[in-house]
Amino acid sequence: MKQFLAGFGFRSNTPAFEVGEEFEAFVTGLNGHSLVRVGDTVLSLPGETVEPDTRVRVRVTDFDAGADQGSAELLEVLGEGAF
Repeated sequence: MKQFLAGFGFRSNTPAFEVGEEFEAFVTGLNGHSLVRVGDTVLSLPGETVEPDTRVRVRVTDFDAGADQGSAELLEVLGEGAF
């Protein structure tokens, strides 16, 4: 049974990020600046107004794991979403 479950785990709906971590995500909203949501975690992109449903590459600049929110720097706009 142990071999069967090897590598098995659950994903959190509130992932935590490390400062400096880079990843791709979709802009999900605007609130004076662009917002990126990963599950229930929200990262703001200060000074950026990229339209929702745009795929972007970001770098985390600040993160509060207790509040499940932080900010990130826009590195690259990758294109429109395919919804």
